[in-house]
Amino acid sequence: MHPGIAQLKSVRLYMLNLIDTLTAAQLNTIPPGFGNNIIWNIAHLLASQQRMCYLRSANPYYVEESLVLKYKIETKPEQAISDKEIATIKELFITSIDQFDTDYNKKIFGNYTSWTTPYGVAINSIEDVIKFLPFHEGLHTGSILALKKFV
Repeated sequence: MHPGIAQLKSVRLYMLNLIDTLTAAQLNTIPPGFGNNIIWNIAHLLASQQRMCYLRSANPYYVEESLVLKYKIETKPEQAISDKEIATIKELFITSIDQFDTDYNKKIFGNYTSWTTPYGVAINSIEDVIKFLPFHEGLHTGSILALKKFV
């Protein structure tokens, strides 16, 4: 496995471990002062990785497009997420990284469209994405840790 992708997978396993004992109600709770919940953050990371890797390289998503659209940047939780959807999100949270590594090794990300993140980081290749994703995942890990204190 590519070292950067392996690091990303480790971070995701850590996040799943953080929320392992939380109920669906806790995962869906939006505490006062917050704009989203724990499960939205997990699903958002999944959607963001799909957009950064697959959309920007003109490849089909590994996950359903409806999931990507529901949790992409500038969205927010509209309703409680069911136990079934939570289980799907958790599973895809890891399998999408395994698929990303497989696809990276197949070299399918060569036709990459450059863009700049909301944080001012220029992303010009899949290698740039691999470097940027841990930063993005870290931001949301912090959000999850903060949210967890209030659920």
